[in-house]
Amino acid sequence: MNPCQRGGRLYEADRAEKIWTEDDIARLLAVASPDIAMAALLALWTGQRQGDLLRLPWSAYDGKYIRLRQSKTGRRVTIPVSKRLKAILDAANRISTQILTNANGRPWTSDGFRASWGKACFKAGLADDLHFHDLRGSAVVRLALADATVPQIATFTGHSLKDVEAILDKHYLGRDVRLAEDAVRKLERKEKRTKTVKCR
Repeated sequence: MNPCQRGGRLYEADRAEKIWTEDDIARLLAVASPDIAMAALLALWTGQRQGDLLRLPWSAYDGKYIRLRQSKTGRRVTIPVSKRLKAILDAANRISTQILTNANGRPWTSDGFRASWGKACFKAGLADDLHFHDLRGSAVVRLALADATVPQIATFTGHSLKDVEAILDKHYLGRDVRLAEDAVRKLERKEKRTKTVKCR
């Protein structure tokens, strides 16, 4: 009997609905070490995968942009650096060629980072709910709330247009009242302009 002949069903995880809220982020940052906090903020403000961020060298950052090639897709991404992220990066000690380092100033191993990240999440009471990779989807949602279009978000994070739409559809569109409030304000402004034109 060949055990490989009929393999079981492949595991497929769908975490599109797992999004870090502002409260979740604040809880993590309140208890995280500086090196873990740096990783969280870098992920949140770039929308990149854990592996790419752990390998990210200082040479990828020029003070204005972070440029990298995503390991999973091979896609080249140029990310404009926000003022908040720039302040964090510019204030960081460059003790390694890599941006993210552990408490000893050495580049993280994947296992070492996962263990430290898990401890920080447990301490923040988030261990069972959210993963590091969920920050990537959260970056998509934050950009959408800032009125970025789907193509703009995809260019920023390196997602496909389809993946950006799936993240927004599964988690956010129709579920976050801020989007609905923005929509009704836009409708009210349009209606007001239309009435003004008719009155003339």
